[in-house]
Amino acid sequence: MITFGRQVCGDLAQSSTREWLVTDGLGGYAMGTVAGLRTRRYHGLLAVAAPGGSSRMLGLAALDPVVRAGDRLFRLATDEWAGGTVAPVGHVHLAEFRLEDGVPCWRWDLGDVVLQREIAMAHGRSAVGVVFRVLRAPRPVTLELTPLCTWRDAHGERHGDGEPWVTPVAEGFEFDGAYRVTGPNWQPGGEWYRGVHAREEAARGLNPDEDLWAAGWFTASLSPGDTACVTAAAAPFGGVLPAATDLVAAARDRARSLGRVFGSTDDVGRQLAVAADQFVIDTPTGPSAVAGYPWFGEWSRDLMTSFEGLLLTTNRHDDARRVLLRAGATVSEGMLANTADTGTLEYNTADAALWFLHAIDRYSAFTGDLDTVATLADSMHSVLEHHQRGTRYGIAADPADGLLTQGKPGFALTWMDARIGGDPVTERQGKAVEINALWIEGLAATAALFDRIGRRNDWDAAASRAATSFARRFPRPDGYGLYDVVDGPGGDDPSVRPNQLLAVAFPHVPAADPRIVEACRGALLTSLGPRSLAPGSPGYRGRHQGGSADRDRAYHQGTVWPWLIGPFVDAAQRVGADVGGVLDGLELHLGEWGLGSVSETADGDAPHAATGCPFQAWSVAELLRARAAVHGSPRPVGKIAMPA
Repeated sequence: MITFGRQVCGDLAQSSTREWLVTDGLGGYAMGTVAGLRTRRYHGLLAVAAPGGSSRMLGLAALDPVVRAGDRLFRLATDEWAGGTVAPVGHVHLAEFRLEDGVPCWRWDLGDVVLQREIAMAHGRSAVGVVFRVLRAPRPVTLELTPLCTWRDAHGERHGDGEPWVTPVAEGFEFDGAYRVTGPNWQPGGEWYRGVHAREEAARGLNPDEDLWAAGWFTASLSPGDTACVTAAAAPFGGVLPAATDLVAAARDRARSLGRVFGSTDDVGRQLAVAADQFVIDTPTGPSAVAGYPWFGEWSRDLMTSFEGLLLTTNRHDDARRVLLRAGATVSEGMLANTADTGTLEYNTADAALWFLHAIDRYSAFTGDLDTVATLADSMHSVLEHHQRGTRYGIAADPADGLLTQGKPGFALTWMDARIGGDPVTERQGKAVEINALWIEGLAATAALFDRIGRRNDWDAAASRAATSFARRFPRPDGYGLYDVVDGPGGDDPSVRPNQLLAVAFPHVPAADPRIVEACRGALLTSLGPRSLAPGSPGYRGRHQGGSADRDRAYHQGTVWPWLIGPFVDAAQRVGADVGGVLDGLELHLGEWGLGSVSETADGDAPHAATGCPFQAWSVAELLRARAAVHGSPRPVGKIAMPA
């Protein structure tokens, strides 16, 4: 349980920067802040995803509550308007916020009246339930709920120009034919709330203002113990919408089941099991994962990097198998399709296919399932053969040394892929250290797996040659770690970056040098994970803030990336280095920003304020995996099926 009292809830600076998230297992979500203030254009109670989360539409933005107790009136919403006015200020009445079993819960203390709200989504359907319950009152109180509505791309905003299409239905209404909202004693109304302000969008240099349609109001007279329930669901509606109380109960049951499947015996582990589940989604072609909320869809690089932590560490082995089979079907010219956020297939990464090979190796190690390896063998061979001979974007094994080179002017193909106006910030063209670590590991692991399934191959010889060249080419002469890139357009790049940790982490790469780990510990490691570039380096930026261009310049130039804690722990354990306390800051981070989860990034400079997506898949996955490595992998209690 994550809990805050009045001192956090009543302080807008604190409560508006702590965000909660519930998801529908399809890529859609409900999301907001502890304060109830919508600080992002993405915040709302019903964000509806296209298959795979490639795009989302925001529907029901808020449900503003008003309590009438005798002659007293309490407006419990917290809204900000263009110009900076905050009104009403319902957060001042918040006595408690808690996140328990994945369900956010608020409690307003109005003196002799105490009101509670819980929010949950259906799993496998785009539907959200909101349950208000009177916990204490000397006499019945009246609760009024005003739905604030829109229907627009989650990345944009809508401005009122005429009345939207609102159709009355039993117990509620439909908005623009896209979603239905039902609740008690619906009374139609209709007016634009103009100039609703999202302060985080302003800070990111984006348009922060939009208009929302107040569609009317629901009302209920409630005595202690009574509930008022509102459900919103996207089309197709399928008859009566699910009861909000049932959605809350089902969400709690699912969270507890996930903890049992994971086999976790501590609160952090149980919370991370729920966090991991938020990213795993069903698509028309099988399971996948959203890279991050609220603005990312599925990305093959992120999916494969997250694979072990999200699916294997949490004992979701059948999902893992289906993810691999689905990914294998997209291999083209040895590259893995990156579905990204466009809804189309793009082949534009130098590492996703190599992470795919690593995922297959880890799946086999966890499950012993060689049948699936045999099914994927042609795809695995295609990856290595095309990389060895050459494929898109100059990706090819150098005949001179067997190392993998990649890159083409104007493209950023490694995970450090930020671009400004089409120009890469960290191009890294040449032989990148982590790409070659993945290449050597992929060659060696595939050779071993092919031997086990009886498939003839000569990949072990290629792995041995590349490893010998790696040991000769990548160590810096000064002993201070590894080059980040060799044979680049400007020669060898000695920048101190965390990519070298992957070389130490992988067992087949000849880089088991404690000095590499200690160099990264001293220059890069923070309490939230390693920086992407050492302070004092040319181009270092310690703040990942500001407009889009400012943020992209800093993205991989010093910004902290929590997912890199996994490679750090692996590398440290391989060389026998101390890992005591390295996970403490990330575990505490679960209650600091994206509640119950781990952020995408953080400032490189102290105090390392969180940035980027508040809820990021590979950050959660690698913390899960690192905890398993440090504390021992949990095991499920008995034979327990994944919750539906």
